[in-house]
Amino acid sequence: MIPNGVNLEHFGPRRRPDEPLSLNRYDAPTLLYLGRLKRYKGVDLVLEAVARLSGQGIPVRFVIAGTGDDRPRLEARARELELGEAVEFAGFVDEARKLELLQRSWVHVLTSPKEGWGLTVIEAAACGTPTVASDAPGLRDSVRDGVTGRLVPHGEVAALSAALADLLQDDAMRQRMAEACIAHAAQFSWQATAERVRSVLARRVDSGQPLP
Repeated sequence: MIPNGVNLEHFGPRRRPDEPLSLNRYDAPTLLYLGRLKRYKGVDLVLEAVARLSGQGIPVRFVIAGTGDDRPRLEARARELELGEAVEFAGFVDEARKLELLQRSWVHVLTSPKEGWGLTVIEAAACGTPTVASDAPGLRDSVRDGVTGRLVPHGEVAALSAALADLLQDDAMRQRMAEACIAHAAQFSWQATAERVRSVLARRVDSGQPLP
């Protein structure tokens, strides 16, 4: 498998080299979902988790960036959970705003039951932002559990909220994961992806097998 590359000249941490990655984050603990608003993406699971965290006295802000036909249902669920200003539906965001959100959010979330790869996981990682995701196909490849984020059983809101609480409340863990995220994402430059493709093609040619 050769994964998609990431433009590492664009996606990167918002800091000077001598600064810790905890600087330049939003003041309030902030979660980010960035992608299409489709029912299968499981964004409602994060809304449920945010409600649990609020009930436990853990303040958290959840930014939902993206468009899609599931937005009305998600907005209704947020109202039912009385989340109020804790949830922001940002809608479509341009590249500058996308980069800011990935750099300044505390944790990126992706709770769908399957992904081909989870490109936003690597984009977030390049910015030093760990991901809490469903333990699902594709996401198991892009998230290194316990190193660049956490994988939780899909659909289990209690496990999701517990993982989020751990990261939001443990500054040292987030800093450690942030550094690991940047190192992990460095493997997925477009140059590295191109080299992987070249290597596969070269092996086919050297073996005398026809190219597909």
